[in-house]
Amino acid sequence: MSVELAEDYRPSEAEPFMNQRQKRYFRDKLLAWRDEILRESRETLEHLQDENQNHPDLVDRASSETDRAIELRARDRQRKLIAKIDAALARIEDGSYGYCEETGEPISLRRLDARPIATLSIEAQERHERRERVYRDD
Repeated sequence: MSVELAEDYRPSEAEPFMNQRQKRYFRDKLLAWRDEILRESRETLEHLQDENQNHPDLVDRASSETDRAIELRARDRQRKLIAKIDAALARIEDGSYGYCEETGEPISLRRLDARPIATLSIEAQERHERRERVYRDD
């Protein structure tokens, strides 16, 4: 079943939650985000390969190594983000996307639009962060 979306379509509280249009909207948003991350990763790899030159000056070499380490750390975070995007796409397919993993309640459309990989409602996320803070302070 193909669902066409207008370019200016935005999910609305006035329509049934996680209907076909909303699922398509979030699937397209997640796929575009993943494609952008993969494109940036390819560009980074090309840049790192081009940058793989010997710098005679120690300061230049140190600066280059620092830049390389920062870039690789950012790419590692993005690799983890791709796994979360793939998990969100799988949830769209199995029908659990958009529902809080903790409470089973719908996650607000505004939250999903801002963070399409969200698995917890705002309230559940805040509880989770408070618990984390308590344990981290020990």
